[in-house]
Amino acid sequence: MLGATLAENAYIDRLKQELDNVDQAPMKRWSDLIYEAWENGKFVYVFGNGGSGTTATHMTEDLGKSSLRESDLHDESKKRLKIMSLTDNLGWILAVGNDLCYEDIFVQQLMNYGQEGDLVLAISGSGNSENVLRAVDWANRHGLKTFGISGFSGGKLKEMQSDGIHVALDDMGMVESIHLCLFHWVLNDVFARINSEGRYAS
Repeated sequence: MLGATLAENAYIDRLKQELDNVDQAPMKRWSDLIYEAWENGKFVYVFGNGGSGTTATHMTEDLGKSSLRESDLHDESKKRLKIMSLTDNLGWILAVGNDLCYEDIFVQQLMNYGQEGDLVLAISGSGNSENVLRAVDWANRHGLKTFGISGFSGGKLKEMQSDGIHVALDDMGMVESIHLCLFHWVLNDVFARINSEGRYAS
């Protein structure tokens, strides 16, 4: 853990350095995929384990609510982004984990919901979480788009995903922080496109 060896100023300096190292092109493609899902009425499914699981929840809440202007949230005619965090169906996760295996907790949900053209956002710091990989494999074989969000070496996820963003850093805490930091730009970019604001203003 970098914070155990670095003082606060050195930790922040390292975080700045790692942010500077991020390949920005996948950030735009990440936004493109979410906007295209909104445009085409496709579902977005987000999932991960542990900290990545709570990041999935965070991303889903933000994109579900904050892709619209506050003033439009009561407008029933307003087109919405269809998005679901597969980490939040607790009863289903427990049933699958108990009756089948923990490795199937996401793929079993995708089998019920996922359709060709939908988008999967798969988050795994190591890139080697088996339950994430099983879901990505199923999605790839059934015509869903898969976008991996990984750290460390990228693991098997980086090899399997259709596209993705990779934070090449061997520190889970900083990887997770950077994932969420980059996501907030994606959220803002999607918001600007859906609402024709900022540089997308018509």
